[in-house]
Amino acid sequence: MRLELGHIIIKDVQFGDVSKVENGTLYVNKAELRDLLLQDDHIAEINIELAKPGESTRITPVKDVIEPRVKVSGNGGIFPGVKNKVKTVGEGRTHVLKGAAVVTAGKIVGFQEGIIDMSGVGAEYTPFSKLNNVVVVIEPKEGLTQYEYEAAARNAGLTAGLYLGELAKELTPDEIEVFETKPLFEQANEYPELPKVGYVYMLQTQGLLHDTYVYGVDAKKIVPTILYPTEVMDGAILSGNCVSACDKNTTYHHLNNPIIKNLYAQHGKEINFMGVIITNENVFLADKERSSDWTAKLTEYMGLDGAIVSQEGFGNPDTDLIMNCKKVEGKGVKTVIVTDEYAGQDGGSQSLADADKAADAVVTGGNANEVITLPPMDRIIGMLDYTDTIAGGFAGSLKEDGSIVAEIQIITGATNELGFNKLTARTY
Repeated sequence: MRLELGHIIIKDVQFGDVSKVENGTLYVNKAELRDLLLQDDHIAEINIELAKPGESTRITPVKDVIEPRVKVSGNGGIFPGVKNKVKTVGEGRTHVLKGAAVVTAGKIVGFQEGIIDMSGVGAEYTPFSKLNNVVVVIEPKEGLTQYEYEAAARNAGLTAGLYLGELAKELTPDEIEVFETKPLFEQANEYPELPKVGYVYMLQTQGLLHDTYVYGVDAKKIVPTILYPTEVMDGAILSGNCVSACDKNTTYHHLNNPIIKNLYAQHGKEINFMGVIITNENVFLADKERSSDWTAKLTEYMGLDGAIVSQEGFGNPDTDLIMNCKKVEGKGVKTVIVTDEYAGQDGGSQSLADADKAADAVVTGGNANEVITLPPMDRIIGMLDYTDTIAGGFAGSLKEDGSIVAEIQIITGATNELGFNKLTARTY
């Protein structure tokens, strides 16, 4: 599959009488977008606000982040199986509002939603502080279950992302990136002298608001399978989970997966990038055994020499990570695992809940238990009344002056396990 991503660079966002993109500015008709989102009868009220880099603004509790995109040519549409028909995507031309995002916020769904600060020390821990954000604050109708509320919030974010993405359909991109992966045997023969490398993409699927969707299907119901990398860039994988904010893969992360982009960057130079194996993270041992067996089998079937394995979440999924690593290595395929750490506030505790000698090549996104002080902000989009109980917070986290003392796991994307962050650690 060959996919062209046409980037329309967004340098500013403003409200306007007409939604449009002009001279690098995204103009949003607030009333029109609000009316569109209020068509969902699960939502009582919608408030739309703008948050720009460098502002003294705190967005919380953050549920998801979505990059506006639109299909210009090729099969299907963005977010297939959810917002468009179930068509295989990943080819043709897709336009992207690069530098803009939709952020969903509102009353807390679970206990693991996070914070985006647009300035100050907290802004350095999240990539979303660098974006021009259209924030959709959702007020659910009374009586909704957590699952109904999460689904309504997810749908609102995707709808807003499509609404803004459509503004780019007829525009001329500022730049175009091209990505291509060929059918398996053809791809293997293209660079026979280079090591064949694949990507094992672990998806959070533990249920209880810990879900990810593939072509609209809850990924806990799948067995591991192979995707073209370009399918991911067209919205085949969507976030639907409320795991700890620091290492949750938002929909924006999936659309812009840096492991995929970096493998493409090395393709034809140092490696032959063969494709993506998606697998789930399970609760029961039998399911973990099944998925890790299938994952290892697929690396063998693809004839891989090496694989990168990325995790989402922590604790229980550490076992899925290590099982994948151990079994893939058992097939003679070298692995590098990408994770983060929960090593205690002093950094002295065991970083992962599971381990194996096969996991001898590890990239970490940092220690999520590190404590940070976030300064007060002039403007709050959302609400702070949950701060002491959210994952990463504790009794007394929210101070009288509006500052927050908490672990960095409270910050959206701080220790992301795709490497979409600044933190890591090295052994000397």
